[in-house]
Amino acid sequence: MSTATRTFTDARAWARTGTELMLDAVAGLDEAAFTAPSALPDWTRKHLVAHVAANADALGNLVHWAATGEERPMYASAEERAAGIAKGPALSADELRSWLTDSAHRLAAGLDRLTDEQWQREVVTAQGRTVPATELPWMRAREVCVHAVDLGTGVVAFADLPKGFLAALVEEIRAKRALTELPDGPLPEVAAWLAGRPHALAAAPELGPWL
Repeated sequence: MSTATRTFTDARAWARTGTELMLDAVAGLDEAAFTAPSALPDWTRKHLVAHVAANADALGNLVHWAATGEERPMYASAEERAAGIAKGPALSADELRSWLTDSAHRLAAGLDRLTDEQWQREVVTAQGRTVPATELPWMRAREVCVHAVDLGTGVVAFADLPKGFLAALVEEIRAKRALTELPDGPLPEVAAWLAGRPHALAAAPELGPWL
């Protein structure tokens, strides 16, 4: 995959921005709003927030791997990953908000502590890809930015995400989907279409979900 449209510094900034958008989006949600459907099929906002919180904890395992050299996978198993998401509906709005906030802060602090040498250490993602730790901020940026939109609160849309992030996202998903051409339209709408999210592009073929 080409990374011409993003840098390590970009990815760190986008992860911070996405985290702020995500935390702001849930800040005012009460219990009823948390149990409402998200924009993702079959997931309430509680499922989605639990997923993002568990993702921070899982990426924290890779930060530990990079910092110490001790192998620690993102998730012990697929069942553990599913259990983290399923735990969401059982938690109160305040408990979920705390988990989301605390896990995000722990991850950010762990990333901040990595040295130049540790950033270059290789870790293995949940999909089995071996990557340097420098990929972790981009992995987190995708999660928080896209899922902040998926909350469906109306507070965050693709158009509210950083333009550079959207360009990098389009480049990555286009490569993964092996698409040679993209429909004409505003960058946020093209990104939403590629990610399998609702969009305003006319006559664009339907794509399956991504992320």
